[in-house]
Amino acid sequence: MRCVIARFPFDLIKSEVEQSMEGITPEPVTGVSVTIGRRKYPVKQVGEVITKQDRRDFTAHEMRRALTRLGFTCHDAPAVTPAPEVPSGAAPWIR
Repeated sequence: MRCVIARFPFDLIKSEVEQSMEGITPEPVTGVSVTIGRRKYPVKQVGEVITKQDRRDFTAHEMRRALTRLGFTCHDAPAVTPAPEVPSGAAPWIR
């Protein structure tokens, strides 16, 4: 499938993307992610590996769109857990 990422055209094939990601350890997921095989990768990490571009050159949205069109399952960013509240009777320097 032909797609444009960071103004450059790429011909991507699902099996080639899977093969490129073999042996790559997933980074911690903090934003949009994609499931490749049994692993969950940040889309920016996958984009950097398959395009050989710096991940600052393209957006997560571009990669999500391309990976979804290839048939991969993409996931939204995980929910942010709020920090625990400090009890009102705690020492003032803790607040």
